[in-house]
Amino acid sequence: MSAFTESALIKKLSELNTSQQSIQTLSLWLIHHRKHHTVIVQTWQRELQNVPEPKKLTFMYLANDVIQNSKKKGPEFGKEFSNVLPKVFAHIGESCKSDKLLGSLGRILNIWQERGVYDAKTIADYRGCLHKDSSTAAAATAATGNGNGSVSSKAASKVGDKSEKQREKRKHEERLSKSKRSRTSSSHHHHHHPTAAAAVVEQTPPATETENGHTPPYLPLGEPPEPEELIKALNSIENSASSDALVRERIAKLPPEISEISCISKLEDKEKAKLLANQVNEAVDLLNDYNARLAAEMEERTKLAAMLRDFQAEQKELLAQAEQRLDEHKKKLAKMLGLQKEIHDHLSNLPDLTQLPDVTGGLAPLPSAGDLFNTLH
Repeated sequence: MSAFTESALIKKLSELNTSQQSIQTLSLWLIHHRKHHTVIVQTWQRELQNVPEPKKLTFMYLANDVIQNSKKKGPEFGKEFSNVLPKVFAHIGESCKSDKLLGSLGRILNIWQERGVYDAKTIADYRGCLHKDSSTAAAATAATGNGNGSVSSKAASKVGDKSEKQREKRKHEERLSKSKRSRTSSSHHHHHHPTAAAAVVEQTPPATETENGHTPPYLPLGEPPEPEELIKALNSIENSASSDALVRERIAKLPPEISEISCISKLEDKEKAKLLANQVNEAVDLLNDYNARLAAEMEERTKLAAMLRDFQAEQKELLAQAEQRLDEHKKKLAKMLGLQKEIHDHLSNLPDLTQLPDVTGGLAPLPSAGDLFNTLH
């Protein structure tokens, strides 16, 4: 990777766009140069305050990616970002009024809380900074109406979550209204002949709105696993519950009467009833155990899918870097070949020394001053 300088970082931040590849590429570069974490975070904060409102969200996506993906390699970025995030959230809360932007930041905070990136108190502080103006207004209103300081304090702490929920509710209502309008137009068009397709459209929930090319919230890829770890996970799947032929055969051979309620009326005595009850209990234990194993296998397969996704993303990134280096070396090779041709052409234009007179025996002596004088007279 290229060497780190503050000017190089500013250039890369100015070129940052909303695509996942752009965010991940810069994130990997920053994590690679994590020993400069203090300068990186300070520069990131300074540049964020000077960019337009839409790009502030891209900067936050970048910070999100760096914070989460650098955890295994060290806590430097998490700690350093925690020092500036209160000011950043306060700046965004004061200068940006877009519900879409604030809602996206709220989802980032939710992800941090769910994944334990920061503790709940820190997340609450960030929310308070982000919704500072609305919190102040709500707190003042509550204090005026109730005359109770504790009530106003609670209102101020909850208003951030309430405002975020209200924004989400408005977005949901907008999507529903769009869906209703599409259904209404469809029903007017097919008033006399309703089709199955119209019914499907009516039951289909509105698609999730994409945001900056991602499905919101943008979730960065996790730390890519080591090849040995991935191989171990793949091997463990081979011995999973779904491939346990023995248990599956036992389930297939269970007698049909244990699942047929009508068989109870055919019982003739108490001994047969006890025998059937024992068979049912054994079958229930067997099925419960197998279902638990299947549930655990589903979780393992979900984790494995995430590991494969992260590993594939890392390999793609490494491939892109290798291709970039290959292109750079190809360009250098082309320059060297051009230089080689110029040198060859220059050498071919030099005089042939073999055509000069032989001077190995020495040059003729120069005439003396007297000889020159005599020649003149």
